[in-house]
Amino acid sequence: LNRGYDAFEIAEHVTKNTGLVQELKKEGTPEGIARIENIEELLNGMRDFVEEQKELADTTGSLAEFLEDVALVTDLDNDNGDENKVALMTVHLAKGLEFPYVYIVGMEEDLFPNGMSLNTRAELEEERRLFYVAITRAEKQAILTYCQSRYRWGKLIDAEPSRFIEEIDDSYLEYITPVTEHRYKPLINSDIFGAVDKSKLRLRKPLKRTSAKDPSEAQLRKLRRLKPMNSPDKNFDPVSADLHKGMIVEHVRFGKGKILKIEGVGADTRAEIDFENGGLKKLLLRFAKLKVIEL
Repeated sequence: LNRGYDAFEIAEHVTKNTGLVQELKKEGTPEGIARIENIEELLNGMRDFVEEQKELADTTGSLAEFLEDVALVTDLDNDNGDENKVALMTVHLAKGLEFPYVYIVGMEEDLFPNGMSLNTRAELEEERRLFYVAITRAEKQAILTYCQSRYRWGKLIDAEPSRFIEEIDDSYLEYITPVTEHRYKPLINSDIFGAVDKSKLRLRKPLKRTSAKDPSEAQLRKLRRLKPMNSPDKNFDPVSADLHKGMIVEHVRFGKGKILKIEGVGADTRAEIDFENGGLKKLLLRFAKLKVIEL
């Protein structure tokens, strides 16, 4: 590969030309499915990394930079159970464990249940059993989340909430976003479903907690209402020209900041900015999404 390729392009090339995914699909085993999911998430992470790096003046989103960025250190052997922390694990690894608060992410069709586990009723039942294991890990609260769209194999697609959410009695659920009705509209040459129609927000009154000791009864705890995360202003109008030292600007990810220096010309013009949230950053103005707050 040419040295000018970024991390995502290299990984995508290797994935397509080695036939690794096709071989794992042929296996048809849970382990093979898990490995395919790992490859997919690796590609998604690389794509996100490269897109973020486009704004930074001193990086190219290369494979070496990606490896430096995602170097992870796991120190579970020296875990202090009294410290506040987040434990990230698969549902399989969570068996037998309990936590006060549990977040189950990716509650979408083709993810949970996995799209490769829908060939037989037995496979679907195994996925449903895993969901039961996941949701009953929560001692106090269980929060289920899903996306309206996400990257799959480096491409942005629409997502559909998991059927497992629909199977839960509404009296145990409290929605913090509008319930959606999905109208299936296949795209050309694709099996991905189209946009969804939103209905009105529904909030359910919680049931009184039962005293049943049978673990098969009342295992689904009520999902508490959380404050939605702030999203960028839809009217955010970024500018990249006529900026100068001393200006106060706003970035969709780093927040407000003060321009300390402008250097370079043309497409290589860059600004050194001290952000409230992101600290000192040097951004290429042709990629940076900046909004002037104070001249």
